Amino acid sequence: MKELRGPAIFLAQFMRDEPPYDRLDTIAEWVASLGYKGIQIPSNDARCIDLDLAAESQDYCDELAGRCAERGLAITELATHLQGQLVAVHPAYDELFDAFAPVEVHGKPAERQAWAVDQMKKAAIASRRLGLKAVPSFPGALMWHLVYPWPQRPAGLVEAGFAELAKRWRPILDVFEDNGIDVAYEIHPGEDLHDGASFEAFLDAVDEHPRANILYDPSHFVLQQLDYLGFIDRYHDRIKAFHVKDAEFRPDARTGVYGGYRGWAERAGRFRSLGDGQVDFRQIFSKLTHYGFDGWAVLEWECCFKHPEQGAAEGASFIADHIIRPTPYAFDDFAGGNVDEGKINRTLGI
Repeated sequence: MKELRGPAIFLAQFMRDEPPYDRLDTIAEWVASLGYKGIQIPSNDARCIDLDLAAESQDYCDELAGRCAERGLAITELATHLQGQLVAVHPAYDELFDAFAPVEVHGKPAERQAWAVDQMKKAAIASRRLGLKAVPSFPGALMWHLVYPWPQRPAGLVEAGFAELAKRWRPILDVFEDNGIDVAYEIHPGEDLHDGASFEAFLDAVDEHPRANILYDPSHFVLQQLDYLGFIDRYHDRIKAFHVKDAEFRPDARTGVYGGYRGWAERAGRFRSLGDGQVDFRQIFSKLTHYGFDGWAVLEWECCFKHPEQGAAEGASFIADHIIRPTPYAFDDFAGGNVDEGKINRTLGI
């Protein structure tokens, strides 16, 4: 059986303008000291990677991977959540999402989208140069404002939305196919792909494209009250990346799934540090092992209470303790034996 790898950590929530969190080399030393074996790099952060150069230069990619290896770390994936988000933006969100792009394309939706598409294609090439398998991303959203059917949606509106989303992503997916890399969409509220049904609708619109796959993060399913264990059973062949993130859902008389515009600490659904929420990680790691997932278990720290340094320190051992070493043996092998056809027939009473 294939073995899940880890522990690894997504650097995005930890990068800031103070040592050791302000440079790849120093933050890599910090996470290695906590026991991590891999790092997921935010490809939009110039403190971590020059994505343009990585798409052009094998020497740069070799040097980047070598610097991480010197600290005992592998690069697990290049995350492209912010660039992927900008592939499809409803105009109502233009000003808010401008912050995800360079200042020269602010206020220019078409140019911003073109930049995002180019970034995604470069991430595919850079990932190939680095010997990676998948690129985590967001799909963007044209229809999120339609998630609740009021006012009543005109017939064909949702289908047209998925057709447009597929039209934007198909050329990107083809570049990923050319480079042998999967796009692992994080199934996430706020995105057009926010549950299994919406992912299936998109998959149908891109003609079951082999590179249209999933980043599995159970925390977003807890907040939606979706069966996150059954999700693995149904979509395991499309799961190509894994964020280990905990969450809890505690509704009351004031607020439920939708949050009531509350801050994170006051919501019914809240992200928590590993072990502090309700996610059954024993079953998740068991199911992923059963289905042969051999990607990385990557901590994505998001918690409304705990300090990030504490969450990171606890996360490495939490993941390590949950990784299952697959057995090549059956537990009852000791009781087995070889039998000839005659014994088999006698055992069957024939």
